[in-house]
Amino acid sequence: MFQTRRLVGLEKLLVLQGETRAHQIAQQATLDTLADAEFSVFSQWGEDGIISWLIDVAQPSATTFVEFGVEDYRESNTRFLLISRYWSGLIIDGSKDNIASIRSDDIAYKYDLQTRAAFIDRDNIADLIASAGYDGDLGILSVDIDGVDYWVLEKITQRAAIIVVEYNQIFGDAPFSVPYDPSFVRLSKHYSGMYWGASLSAFRHLLEQRGYEFVGTNRAGTNAFFVEAGFADRVNAKLRRHHEWPCHMREVRNQDGSLTFKTYAESKGLLKGLPVVNVKTGETVTL
Repeated sequence: MFQTRRLVGLEKLLVLQGETRAHQIAQQATLDTLADAEFSVFSQWGEDGIISWLIDVAQPSATTFVEFGVEDYRESNTRFLLISRYWSGLIIDGSKDNIASIRSDDIAYKYDLQTRAAFIDRDNIADLIASAGYDGDLGILSVDIDGVDYWVLEKITQRAAIIVVEYNQIFGDAPFSVPYDPSFVRLSKHYSGMYWGASLSAFRHLLEQRGYEFVGTNRAGTNAFFVEAGFADRVNAKLRRHHEWPCHMREVRNQDGSLTFKTYAESKGLLKGLPVVNVKTGETVTL
C-alpha cells in the first residue's frame, strides 16, 4: 500500500509539471513546428505536449477521445489528457490481461474512462466505438495498432477535431499500406518488425480527402497529427510550418528476435518482395 501511495503521489507531481509546461508553451505567440510543443508525462515521446497545445489552440467543443493500441495504458497519448483536463474516453486493446490491469488501476473509477478488450479489425471498430456511446464528434482520435491501421481508420466515420496516427517511415514517400488482413500480427508477418502499418503519404491521402489537414509529426518521426478543417486556421495562425521529422529508432530485429540496432533506412532491403497496397490506385505491388 505504501508503494502504491508513493506512485500515486509521483503521478500527481508529474501531471502538475506537465500542466505547468503546457501553460508555458501556450503563452508562446507561434511555434516553428509541432515538435516545439513536445513534453512527455505518459506519452511515449512528446505527444502529451503536442496534444495539449493543439487543444489549447483549436479549442474543440468535443471533450471526448478514442485511443486504441494502449497496452496497459501506462504509456499512451490520452492518459495525461484524461487526468489533467477530465476528458471522457474509450480505450481499446487486444489483450484481456492489459484491460484487466487498467481496470485494477485507480484511473478506471476516478475518471470517465471506458475500456474494451478486443482484437481490432475494420469490421468491428465502428461497433466497438458505438458500444461506448461515442457516435458523435470526437475531440481526439489516436490510432496505433502496428498493423492494418490504414484499413481500420478508413472505417471510422466519426469526425474528430484532432487525429493522431502512428505511421511507418520505411515506406518513404509512397502511399503504401500493408494489405488488409483481419488477423495481422506485426512480428508474425515479418521477423524484422518493420512490415506494418502505412506511410504518412497513405494517411494523408485518406484524411485530406475527408477534410483534415496534416500539421506535422513528433520529433521522433513516429506519430503524425491531423486537424479537422474547421480548426485548421486557428492552428496555422500559430504554426510556422508543417514538418515531418525523420525516424531514427533502431528497433529492427534479427530472425532470432534480437535487436540489430539498425535504423529502418539501413534495413529497407529486408522487406524486398513483400506486398504493399498503393492506396491511391488500389494496386498491390511488391517492395
